[in-house]
Amino acid sequence: MSGNDYFVLHRLIRYVTGLAAVSFFSEIRVIGGENVPQTGPIIVTATHHNMMLDPVILSTTFPNKRILHYWSKASLFGNPVMRQILLSSGNIPVDRKSKDRQVLFRGTIEALAKGSAVALFPEGTSYTEPRIMQIKDGAAWAALEYTKYARENPGSQPVQVIPAAIVYTNKSKYRSRPISMDPYKELFFSDVEGAPRAAAKQLSQAIESELLKHTVNATDWDTLYSARMARDILWEKEGTISLDEFVAISQTLVDLFSTADVTPNFSHVQNKLLEYYSLLQSTNLTNSILSTLPLPRDLDPHKPVTLPSRLLTLLIFIRDTCTSLLHLPFFLFPLSYTCPFTSWAEETQAQNKVAFGLVSLFLIYPAAFFFLWALFWYTPFGAILAATTVYMFAIYHNRMINGIARRFIAAWRVLIGIWAPKKWDLSLTALSPYTTPSIPKENPWIDKPKSANTTTAASPSISTSNLPQLLPDPNLVLPGEQEPPVNPRSRSRRRPPTRRIMRHVLRARVEAVKALATFFDQLEGAASTERGKKLIKVRASRDLAQLYGGLNGTRTAGAGVGTSSNGVVDDSQEWGWRYATEVVAFLRRRGAKIPSASGGSIGDDEWTLTSDAEADSDKLEPISS
Repeated sequence: MSGNDYFVLHRLIRYVTGLAAVSFFSEIRVIGGENVPQTGPIIVTATHHNMMLDPVILSTTFPNKRILHYWSKASLFGNPVMRQILLSSGNIPVDRKSKDRQVLFRGTIEALAKGSAVALFPEGTSYTEPRIMQIKDGAAWAALEYTKYARENPGSQPVQVIPAAIVYTNKSKYRSRPISMDPYKELFFSDVEGAPRAAAKQLSQAIESELLKHTVNATDWDTLYSARMARDILWEKEGTISLDEFVAISQTLVDLFSTADVTPNFSHVQNKLLEYYSLLQSTNLTNSILSTLPLPRDLDPHKPVTLPSRLLTLLIFIRDTCTSLLHLPFFLFPLSYTCPFTSWAEETQAQNKVAFGLVSLFLIYPAAFFFLWALFWYTPFGAILAATTVYMFAIYHNRMINGIARRFIAAWRVLIGIWAPKKWDLSLTALSPYTTPSIPKENPWIDKPKSANTTTAASPSISTSNLPQLLPDPNLVLPGEQEPPVNPRSRSRRRPPTRRIMRHVLRARVEAVKALATFFDQLEGAASTERGKKLIKVRASRDLAQLYGGLNGTRTAGAGVGTSSNGVVDDSQEWGWRYATEVVAFLRRRGAKIPSASGGSIGDDEWTLTSDAEADSDKLEPISS
């Protein structure tokens, strides 16, 4: 075994970046790691949301600590020193200029022949969209070309494709099962013209189907944002959603808000959820933080929305200030060296936070350690005590930031917003830009689907009889033929001062919860009537429909998501249905605290704090349902 086979640099980078990732994310969890083979050649196909974070999360959390090999341009390997660095870090050369796929994938085939793991991002570029937009065929070609190599070289192990869905809710998810090459061999090795391309296309469709199954996908941004806001209201406390159920819960809510006019007040509910979601974005607050404050919330849809009194906000602030002061002696020291790992600068991009935190890790932590060690006279026992102290204070600080500190900041903002003169409040006209969520800029490197028959097939039918319908576009782009730029930044807008928008945030909060309460009341009320019993169906993604409802029809191989003439996604064949009553029961069983306007409150232990209204000018008109 050569020195490069140990991949020392790769292990070092993985360890260092793993420290940064653990310090940045509150939790990283792998689900379904038992599905990943411990040995043998595999090709990992992962979703791609962030150019820097995705490889870090994938490499540091991959099951069995297998070394993942990523593609790099072959031209970078020309310099001997750079070649050793790239090889030691686990990179594979890809000759982008070659038209021969055996040459193009030579490094990949050599790595797989040794039983290694190759990691790819088949979407081709990182982007921010409400759903998976494209899966390119490079991973499929690599797997099939190696399969060809294995047939020509007896004794070679078969390769498996491992779809890995990275879901950024503080975890990484690998639930998909391996995809064997056996169903695609016959077509790929067929002498029929175009058969290899058709086999690659079918394999790409299977990969996409697995990734879609284990990620959250919405048809548009409004649907995704509405579902997110509803999820945050139904599960107020952070971390209460089971990681095993997160995707299913989120997709269920996305499906629910994809069912237009399921209730008479559907549009009203969605508008209120979007308004509250957008205002929270503009203030860097979250519903979970506001829910920790004893703010009044009246669910009666016929009563006006009330704001907390000045006295109540002052008492809340005094309470949280006293709580913070009690922890202050323990809080100041870790604050001096762990704040780079918190979300104080929420305006910066996540990858910049991780990079900054990584640099700070090697500057501030050692300084704190040696400072404490000096106080203990550089003794061996002092070194152990100093290291333990630094570690314990770091953990304590992170808990402070995620709890008391964030609540204290929220209480301060509420206090300033309520005590500020009412004339400081933004007018409705000035507020309107902040009541609609901003939509990320479209990535020009995304290939928009051009027909209704372009993507997923969960169980492809392999035959040469349907070959003409399976052939891809002649302008097939292999990975590496064109290198996309860094994902463009989202459109940003200037944030308004909190003191001028806080009253609007609190109003929007109550209105959103009231609207959601009447939405579920109407959903369950209509479904419980004799006439409507078990007849109200809501939209469901294909996999959830197969588990809990039914499908709208039989989908043929190769049929999937497409677009209509006006550019709107036409994915009707990807959807099924679920009964409304089953959806509500599904959410309740998983911990959702579904509000009810008819009862006036969620339960005896919640939503019971009340407060006098401010002035009549602080009230809104009753919400009609």
